Amino acid sequence: MKAADLVVTPTHLRFLGRQFPRTIGRGGFTNRKVEGDGATPRGVHRIVGMLYRPDRIAQPADWAVPIRPGDLWSDDVRDVDYNMMVRVPHAFSHEDLRRADPMYDVVIITDWNWPYAVKGRGSAIFIHQWRGKGRPTAGCVALSRAHLHWIAPRIKHNTRLVIA
Repeated sequence: MKAADLVVTPTHLRFLGRQFPRTIGRGGFTNRKVEGDGATPRGVHRIVGMLYRPDRIAQPADWAVPIRPGDLWSDDVRDVDYNMMVRVPHAFSHEDLRRADPMYDVVIITDWNWPYAVKGRGSAIFIHQWRGKGRPTAGCVALSRAHLHWIAPRIKHNTRLVIA
């Protein structure tokens, strides 16, 4: 592991010498991720993007991309754009990136099953704001708002998400 890695342990996330409470998927950790299992995949995942809500927060990093009305993420294995950011109108199952709640005010995107997605292996693994301490995700890693906002601007081009 590198000093700049975000390291998910069984109890917390470690980054730049600090420890942060975190939540993971309701299915726990897995070595065999599949779409809809709610599990968080073990492994080393590159950080490949960051999205943010410009109507709610300032740009957290100079490389972060604004989430616009109509931005979606495809999670439908029948879609040729499976596990990719797409726009409305979109006929396949998807997740709305511009949510009414603050969960996706900052979204850090990993390279899980990306850019050449294997259908059924699971769509996006994000780092995002949690619904509350101890409340599981659908497979992503989630942090408190304050901790996510502290971490986001400190991510560099070589930062990885390491899930032990």
